[in-house]
Amino acid sequence: MDNTQKFIEENKQRFLDELFELLRIPSISADPAYTQDVLDTADKVAEFLTQAKVDNVEVCETKGYPVVYGDKIIDKDLPTVLIYGHYDVQPPDPVDLWESGPFDPVVKKTEIHPEGAIFARGSADDKGQFFMHVKAVEAMIANDELPCNVKFMIEGEEEVGSESLGDFVKSHKDKLKNDVILISDTSLVAKDIPSLCTGLRGLSYVEVKVKGPDKDLHSGLYGGAVPNPINVLCDMISQLHDQNNHITIPGFYDDVEELSDEERLEMSKVPFDLENYKKSIGINDVMGEYGYTTNERNSIRPTLDVNGIWGGYTGEGAKTVIPSYAQAKISMRLVPHQDPDRITKLFTEYFESIAPPAVEVTCTPHHGGQSYVLPIDGKGYKAAKKAMTKTFGKETIPFRSGGSIPIVALFEEELKSKCVLMGFGLDSDVIHSPNENYGLFNFYKGIETIPYFFKYYAEN
Repeated sequence: MDNTQKFIEENKQRFLDELFELLRIPSISADPAYTQDVLDTADKVAEFLTQAKVDNVEVCETKGYPVVYGDKIIDKDLPTVLIYGHYDVQPPDPVDLWESGPFDPVVKKTEIHPEGAIFARGSADDKGQFFMHVKAVEAMIANDELPCNVKFMIEGEEEVGSESLGDFVKSHKDKLKNDVILISDTSLVAKDIPSLCTGLRGLSYVEVKVKGPDKDLHSGLYGGAVPNPINVLCDMISQLHDQNNHITIPGFYDDVEELSDEERLEMSKVPFDLENYKKSIGINDVMGEYGYTTNERNSIRPTLDVNGIWGGYTGEGAKTVIPSYAQAKISMRLVPHQDPDRITKLFTEYFESIAPPAVEVTCTPHHGGQSYVLPIDGKGYKAAKKAMTKTFGKETIPFRSGGSIPIVALFEEELKSKCVLMGFGLDSDVIHSPNENYGLFNFYKGIETIPYFFKYYAEN
């Protein structure tokens, strides 16, 4: 790997410049106004794969946004690594909270990243992370040091539930056949601690609407006599948790995996500083389910959160109305054995049951996904652990993430191979929020580490 590592060192600035090209395109899959930008991003990804000397590069049409595919098969007797990532990004809103343009990438020094961090939407989630693989493979190919076959599958709908990818995977099993799937869309527990995600939570996402009168009403003439949908919605949401922040939906916890005291003790060994955690996100204290630590609450326990709520008049000044309706978006993060379809059904039944008769309630399911747990005794995990230990110079530790990658469970079901979650982000990257950023250290450390994964996986 010496020539590969030298190539990486000599091309760092070019790699960064090329990443900036990707980050400048607003590939927002959730907003149809950006359809052409998402399509342009797919073409740009294909261009970079071709530049890296990857073969058979295709922009594959789906019922939604395309999947970018490419491969380099050097010997059919060697193992094959399938790299998955996504080129779509979250909307940048609220844009006025960005310190620089969300699609105008810049490098700025921070307390966590004194060497600099890339500020832009998609820098960490997931353009910066999947691009590490493109550049690492380019370096291995350029120096004839690629020890495994490699395939790329980069999609454009991850942020809206990967609706088209399931059909694509099911209808292209031969094309996607592999021995292990490598994904960088997760984080490290800390910048200086090599760590591998061994579990993801599942997801159920529901939009709710509470309807009252058939039009907005004057709050002086009608106030106190008719249902106010915002008041009702807030009251209903408040009934979804009890005083211990335990979710009140009947049957919600029936299938929740309870970890043993021994397993919880092992989890507690992951380095965690509560004061730094609070400081990093600007809160006075933590909140969560009674009886569990912060790290347990955001990884091994299910949650229910309101992601957005609106209704009535929200413009400048005052407008005294009782709104016709109020809406909210609600997500539930799920743990192993919780089925997202069942949870969505339980939520809907309960939410409708607590509505007063004066309003109408509608629950509309959006995307969801199964949880995922990776065994730490597999070849893929062992190769990733050895690679990270090599480049960080210290022992790699396993941990479970609170995030979700809904498609991961489907990969294992359809392609019959394990997913290795070797991410290089940090919780402080504030993905999905204004001022998303990705440390230069993390970006380059990923490119440095990935070739060693290939090396050690081939040796296994």
